[in-house]
Amino acid sequence: MRIREAQPDDAPAVVALRALVFPYLVRGVESTRKMIAEPVPGSDWVAFVAEVDAQVVGWVTAQRNASTSTANFGDITLLHVHPEHRRRGIGTALLTTATGHLAPLGIRRLRAFAQPEALPFARRHGYEPSRELRFSALDLNPAPALPDPPPGVRLLPISDLDPHLLYAADVAAAADEPGDVPVDSISYESWLYDVWDNLGLDKTASIAAEVDGEVAAFSLVKRDGDRMWSDFTGSLPAYRGRGLARLTKTAALHRAAADGVRVAYTSNDEANGPMLAINTRLGYRPVAAEWSCLADLT
Repeated sequence: MRIREAQPDDAPAVVALRALVFPYLVRGVESTRKMIAEPVPGSDWVAFVAEVDAQVVGWVTAQRNASTSTANFGDITLLHVHPEHRRRGIGTALLTTATGHLAPLGIRRLRAFAQPEALPFARRHGYEPSRELRFSALDLNPAPALPDPPPGVRLLPISDLDPHLLYAADVAAAADEPGDVPVDSISYESWLYDVWDNLGLDKTASIAAEVDGEVAAFSLVKRDGDRMWSDFTGSLPAYRGRGLARLTKTAALHRAAADGVRVAYTSNDEANGPMLAINTRLGYRPVAAEWSCLADLT
């Protein structure tokens, strides 16, 4: 077994492994290749793979969380090992390597994510479960019925928007998202990388609701073939309670389905009642659960 830093040419094997362990996640080969080759700026992001007999059998990423005002907070994400290679110390080796990357950066609080069956592993390594996430899927054959926009509301693809307007709406909508730390320090540079310039972002299927020239709500679609991920659906606080988040998400699902998407996936914090209610009305069904887990790095 060998742990090494991931390389762009690992992307096909990484995507195949992720599809096996997390079939509800959506990120294509080219998007993964770019993520490895050109990491998100300002976060000290790195990925590691585990190899056995020259085959990629494990993956993990580690980064400083640059989207929160909480100081010295780091994330270890998507730690997973091929089912046939578990219980051989590979997961522990990946976690140790990821932690070793973050420790010299001054990180003092860590967050990792674990499927329910992996919670004993997390606890053995000092992580305590914090928040439950729900992953859901929606069959888009057919897509949900699309209501007419209310008077004064214009639906448009985000490709028609100045990215600065969408960035401002994204930041405002994310400020009160439930989570372990607030999402309140998203720089425009990192947003461009993670959202606007993401190779998986479908700017035609992603929809915004415009009211008096302002982006009031939006729903972002990241796509890989006939599968899509609802990356973020949100509305500005001043426009909530008008059904605009559900409207833009429904419109995005319609647009994606018309262009060949057959299944949509998303995730939500279990405390996010309004978004869970929207997804239930749209017909999403739960397919998996995951826990955020917190630990101190001393």
